[in-house]
Amino acid sequence: MSRGAVHLWAAQRVTALFLGVAVAVHLVTIIIAVRGGLSAAEILGRTQGATAWFLFYCAFALAAGLHAAIGLRTIAAEWLGWRGRGFDLAWLGIGLLTGLFGVRAAWGLYVA
Repeated sequence: MSRGAVHLWAAQRVTALFLGVAVAVHLVTIIIAVRGGLSAAEILGRTQGATAWFLFYCAFALAAGLHAAIGLRTIAAEWLGWRGRGFDLAWLGIGLLTGLFGVRAAWGLYVA
């Protein structure tokens, strides 16, 4: 196993660990908000300007984007035989771009 493959394997596991915790926090927060009777407008009012939630969702989005890109990269390498530095950089770009879409959504909630 090459050094790069080891790094990708480790990044996949670290993002999976973080995503497991982040999804649990996200779902528990939604359940508490809904059971507490909060409307969508009230939830948006609470997320506006909440830096901790903004940072949490930014990390969540970036981790999800990178995790998915690493997994899809592995599938493409196995099924299609695509390999090489350019291939790896393309998947990194896809992961970061996907994560940035999530960061943009978090920003929309932060400044709503």
